[in-house]
Amino acid sequence: MRVLLVDDEEIFRERLARALRARDLEVVTAASVEEGLARARSAPPDVALVDLRMPGPSGLELVQRLSAEMPQVRTFVLTGFGSIGTAVEAARLGIAGYLQKPIDAQAILDAISSGAGPGTPAEPETPSLARVEWEHIQRVLADCNGNVSAAAQRLGIDRRTLQRKLHKLPPQK
Repeated sequence: MRVLLVDDEEIFRERLARALRARDLEVVTAASVEEGLARARSAPPDVALVDLRMPGPSGLELVQRLSAEMPQVRTFVLTGFGSIGTAVEAARLGIAGYLQKPIDAQAILDAISSGAGPGTPAEPETPSLARVEWEHIQRVLADCNGNVSAAAQRLGIDRRTLQRKLHKLPPQK
């Protein structure tokens, strides 16, 4: 099975690629939407694993282009910043699954072998309010390049309150 793995985080991308190769999959990697599309066009994959948030065009743009040009490719979205809105948009584009980071190779293999195909997306689990809040804080913090003061200002909360929230572990669901 040929897998296209598109993720801008080099360490995550290469570790996951190595783990999938160890499980006898042929893995081609890319760091951007444009590079991923070029690699898919040169050698169409059976499965595409696409990160949602990348610099430049979103992973959803790649999902849309792959589904238009290569409808036989089963596409899975990988994200550490999932939300119901992006899950619904990805499902509308025909993904086979929506997978939350961090994720290991075995969980990805389980998703791939589950039999889901284009047009039959896995139902995303509704996160708790605490989980949505934590994800939103992480997204704003990432948008502020890790600057806690700027993130607190953008969120409209006190910097110390934000620091307390950041020291807590993320809610499981």
